[in-house]
Amino acid sequence: MGGDPGRPMLTVAQVLEPLARYRTDEVVVTTMSVVRPWGLLSSSDLDFASADSAMGHAADLALGIALAQPGRRVVCLNGDGSMLMCLGTLATAVGAAASNFVLVVCDNGEYEITGHQPVAASGRVNYAAMAEAAGFRTVYRFDDAHAWAEAVPDVLTGTGPTFVHVVTEPGQQGPIGRSGKEQARYLQHSLAEWSEIMRAALSSGV
Repeated sequence: MGGDPGRPMLTVAQVLEPLARYRTDEVVVTTMSVVRPWGLLSSSDLDFASADSAMGHAADLALGIALAQPGRRVVCLNGDGSMLMCLGTLATAVGAAASNFVLVVCDNGEYEITGHQPVAASGRVNYAAMAEAAGFRTVYRFDDAHAWAEAVPDVLTGTGPTFVHVVTEPGQQGPIGRSGKEQARYLQHSLAEWSEIMRAALSSGV
């Protein structure tokens, strides 16, 4: 397993439940191990599962939406492995002055849905320090559930770009598909179908 049992960490539920409770009209882009758990907490048309052969690019997609929709906050629930694959997004977000962009890295130390392979330098990479060095306006790091839950309202309302590094426990999510067998509503549609659903919601100002 990629996670370090010696370091304090949150469960995925402890990360997502406060976020779902305080979320209003934000777009939420998820990837990898948080896709199913988030889909069980939310059925919003403004949710988007980025887990279709584009590993590492959820943050890019979310940033693009944020730039195209400057009046709406966009939250990306990214993974640590995915973040390492596209670190340039940090500089791009800062360079674009994406004040409505919130990038959350759920650091469980492993590539959970592809077989629990360990992420390089797990437990040693300081993602928050990377974001701060890149110039993110606001940077947080959490390994305590209570502190995270208290901070969520500020995370969702502060001026960004905002970066959040949350240390989480490894889970047991397997490969993700899109079919009626999936419980999460946004996985019960094809990528093309859901893209149109979300486009309509954005256009209608939901």
